[in-house]
Amino acid sequence: MAINAPEGTRDLLPDEALFWNQFKQTAVEVFGAYGYLPIETPIMEQTELFVRGIGEATDVVSKEMFTAISGENLRRWVEEGKAPKAKSRLSLRPEGTAGVVRAVVQHDLVPQGAAPAKLMYAGPMFRAERPQKGRQRQFNQVGVECLGAEEPTIDAEAIIMLMRFYEKVGIPRDSMRLLLNSMGCEQCRPAYRELVRAYMDEHADELCDTCMTRAEVNPLRAFDCKNPQCAAIMADAPKITDHLCDECREHYDAVKTLLDGAGVVYEEDYKLVRGLDYYTRTVFEVQVDNGMGAQNAIGGGGRYDKLAEEVGGRPTPGLGFALGFERCVLALEAAGVEFPRAQKCDLFVACVDDSVRARAFALVQECRDAGFTTEMDHQKRSLKSQFKLADKLGAARVAVLGPDELDAGEVTLRDMAAHTEAKVRLEEVVGELGRAIL
Repeated sequence: MAINAPEGTRDLLPDEALFWNQFKQTAVEVFGAYGYLPIETPIMEQTELFVRGIGEATDVVSKEMFTAISGENLRRWVEEGKAPKAKSRLSLRPEGTAGVVRAVVQHDLVPQGAAPAKLMYAGPMFRAERPQKGRQRQFNQVGVECLGAEEPTIDAEAIIMLMRFYEKVGIPRDSMRLLLNSMGCEQCRPAYRELVRAYMDEHADELCDTCMTRAEVNPLRAFDCKNPQCAAIMADAPKITDHLCDECREHYDAVKTLLDGAGVVYEEDYKLVRGLDYYTRTVFEVQVDNGMGAQNAIGGGGRYDKLAEEVGGRPTPGLGFALGFERCVLALEAAGVEFPRAQKCDLFVACVDDSVRARAFALVQECRDAGFTTEMDHQKRSLKSQFKLADKLGAARVAVLGPDELDAGEVTLRDMAAHTEAKVRLEEVVGELGRAIL
């Protein structure tokens, strides 16, 4: 039986892998202009990091994390009943923020009085979800985190930066909706949570069991329930924007004023709570209406001013966002955007027979050394088959080298698009390629 990729995972074949690389490079260019620097954190972290950072009651932690355990620890657990120690209980990262904040705390990247740490990352995340369109068990994200700044300018800057990134990769602005909300802080949110819990208790017989379970731990998560009946009930629940403290109200108003001044169009959505427990104050999400089905979010984030303390650090305000590569691909496909082909070939060197193969091989290396993508046949195909291969590779030009050409010290250089050809000295092929591209 053939072995296929695990359920909920997929291979990025050359065309899409090339676009993923370009996607990441675009992030480096856009986010780098705002002072964000790259960081790489482990794919595995101690499970406790996600339990404390994301929240034990979230679906991500309670249902979706993949546990990683060594064979020896597994044997001891099964045969001897010895559970692994905390430091040996590892999980594949379900999101990037907790790991970056852990790294900032561990390496003291934001010492007292220092400028904020602006960091960006890109890589795979893992969640044991039911595979569906735009939602996989292994998926790729690009994200940014800013630790050490609490001013609303950071919130607005991140949102503006995110929208510019989407536009830079080709998602039409009019196909996106930016949703905005505030989740309050530890001063005003507890009282609001109790209001929501009381409202849910009044409608307990109309809400699903999952929502009522959440009501005991984090009732705000009920706003994120996908059950249509629950959504209808929660639509009449108290609105958090009516219960913000003065500081949260001022912060939220300042963010909106900055976005208005920058010409960024947004919709306020009091039901927007995001899926993770660490968010405070500003939260935002970008959705598209076409090509995504029910799961129409392509990215989002918010402020998490208490997360550094949750993972053992000093009080350090933070804000970040993440965007899904696979979901952006769906949005781009829906918008009719054509993706670049991975196969690119500036020159194909075709051999008439084996007598010229050594010189053809040397010419290929000369062209590659000059920076041109160059290929040749390695299977002793006929000249006709070599031209077919060159066409399949998308070769812009084909240099034909035979015994007569070699004796004359030249090649026949054919322009595959214009269907023209000319004799070119062997030592001038590199220069001719450069002139043609210019």
